[in-house]
Amino acid sequence: MSVEASIVPAGVADAGEILTVQRAAYLTEAQHYGDPFLPPLTETLDEVRSVLTGPGVVLAARSGHRLVGSVRAHLAGDTAHVGRLSVAPDQQGRGVGGRLLTAIEVACAGRVALFTLFTGADSARNLRLYQRHGYRIVAHRPDPNGIRLAVLEKPVVSPARSDA
Repeated sequence: MSVEASIVPAGVADAGEILTVQRAAYLTEAQHYGDPFLPPLTETLDEVRSVLTGPGVVLAARSGHRLVGSVRAHLAGDTAHVGRLSVAPDQQGRGVGGRLLTAIEVACAGRVALFTLFTGADSARNLRLYQRHGYRIVAHRPDPNGIRLAVLEKPVVSPARSDA
């Protein structure tokens, strides 16, 4: 029997689990790109704790007592920079990533006009997920280690108003 993951705000007590899931999730990316030093893999526990106590938004997906995914957003002006979308490898392909992406957008609603994120330019599965959720590639750039990244954006769609 599978339990549907619930999406909840993450707290400092979740830092260790977030880091563990993040490292497991990004390991396949590191192998794909031949780079064991991707930032999500080198981030420290103290850095995760710092993000959790900072001004950003961090959400966790929990299945029962287990943390199975997380995502974060840093707000700068009218833009939400979404990052570190991570789902435990044994939970991938079950919609958890898409639900986390939707939840972070909802959590930032009303505060931003644009969502932006990046992923490896050759990460077809990630690109499909983001494009299904309305993100479009707007640029490519190298990361500090020379890996080609795709930069994606999604404008916030305001509900139609009638000025009657």
